[in-house]
Amino acid sequence: MTMTKKWTVDIYLDEHPDTRRTHAEARLHAGDRADISGIGTSSRNPRDVDVPEIGDELAAARALANLAEKLRLAAVGDIESYASQASHGW
Repeated sequence: MTMTKKWTVDIYLDEHPDTRRTHAEARLHAGDRADISGIGTSSRNPRDVDVPEIGDELAAARALANLAEKLRLAAVGDIESYASQASHGW
């Protein structure tokens, strides 16, 4: 029987026009495990045209990449934990 799970990711964006920076936080809600979040930022060169969507996209992409790395590391930790338990006969 196939089991379907649903994980969701919320992305929160804060734009700071005075510093030309955008901050993003991507939060994974995975139900049975602790939530994991990733952070990303972008900054606009003063000579660049002011297009907030580009900053949002870059900051969100970086937050998702950071989230993906944290999720990968959590999986590695889980694998190591289960491998250690199996080698001890648990």
